[in-house]
Amino acid sequence: MRAPMRSVPSAGGLISPPAPDATGRTGQVTMPEKSPARPASPQVTSCTDDEIWLRVTREVADDLAVDALVRDRAGKPPFDELARLREAGLPALLTPPGPAGRGTGWRTACAVIREIAAADGSIGELLGRHYVLSWSARFFGTPERAEELELRASAEQWLWGGGIDLPDTEPVTGHGLTLTPAEGGYLLHGCRSFAAGVTVADRLVLGAVRTDTDESLVVCVDPAHPGVAAAPEHDRLGQRLTAAGRISFDGVPVAADQVLGAVPRDEHALAPFATLAPLALRLALVQVGLGIAEGALAEARDITRAGARGRPADGRDEGGYPERPGADPYLLLAYGELVTDTHTAAAVVESASEALARGLLAGPDLGVDQRADIAVLVAAAEAVTSRSAMRLTTRVLELTQGAGSAADPLGFDRFWRNARVLTAQASPTTRLRDIGDHYLNGTHPPLTLHG
Repeated sequence: MRAPMRSVPSAGGLISPPAPDATGRTGQVTMPEKSPARPASPQVTSCTDDEIWLRVTREVADDLAVDALVRDRAGKPPFDELARLREAGLPALLTPPGPAGRGTGWRTACAVIREIAAADGSIGELLGRHYVLSWSARFFGTPERAEELELRASAEQWLWGGGIDLPDTEPVTGHGLTLTPAEGGYLLHGCRSFAAGVTVADRLVLGAVRTDTDESLVVCVDPAHPGVAAAPEHDRLGQRLTAAGRISFDGVPVAADQVLGAVPRDEHALAPFATLAPLALRLALVQVGLGIAEGALAEARDITRAGARGRPADGRDEGGYPERPGADPYLLLAYGELVTDTHTAAAVVESASEALARGLLAGPDLGVDQRADIAVLVAAAEAVTSRSAMRLTTRVLELTQGAGSAADPLGFDRFWRNARVLTAQASPTTRLRDIGDHYLNGTHPPLTLHG
């Protein structure tokens, strides 16, 4: 049976929770009943598709939150979690504009990623990477090929995995993927590590180099081929359920129609629209980080309500809080700072999300200057959110009085570990440098497919 709606923030910002009842002190801190995050929705005669998707997402998030800690500690491949997403239709939610359009747009997809991540950061990342990779045919291929691929992917609810980032290392080192020309297409060789989808993806989007011309191509591969071998990563510090791992390819056939497009090595030849691919991925991961922070804050609030009542430790009544959760004014101050910090990060992320959504709608007409503005906003969102997520998840461990210990059933260490692994993927210093260079010197961030 599905539990009540969780007390998590929405993509529009923190939702003001209903006031708790004044039942006096509790003798022991226990896991509280999940308080409703939102009041019951009023009866309406109609609603938009986006509203429907958000309602569905909240139900899925509530479902994931019930056993999030148990699943995190088990660390199994997320087949069950993916089944829950498919049951709700979420893998097919994001569909680019055009004749094949059936789902919703980037703004709603961001809200969905953030909501799912608040319940389970790993599944939020898995879904976020999937959404970005689902645009690969639009970024690198023709509209006709993109429409054909999207129709099938939507009908079968494919989960996309892989990545289009081309390693700097040469193929001969064994750390990249190569395409050897063969009859009707190519043979794919090599191995790569990926942060998500290794064991559960239905299709892989990959960047590989032709052995005869050194040309870089983006291809679509079915991981069910016997020449594909996946080795999942076990016992990760955090984000344990993203199905991260390493994939090797031993002579896997790649037909000509599986090639989505070519990637020029000269950045000046890259289309600005194609270089939105890494920016979209970075912003999707920002949504995950923000969701993790909001989820940790909501869970900590529930714990505090259940067990942190009464007067301050020194016996003084500083403001009449005895009937409220957290009678200590310093505890209220701490929560006030964390909520404000989260609101600040959310505002920066919303600005970047809006800019990227406009850029994606512009398509091939996107200009270099517009792309540069988007890159700067995404970099700002990364820098602000990574700091906020780490500060908040660390502070939550303190506020819950060591609830993050391995023996504690509350498991607040999960939020900290997930935030740490996620934020380690990008350096805030590099992002801040790019922002400063753009502001002072008008320098555009490089047009690149590297994150």
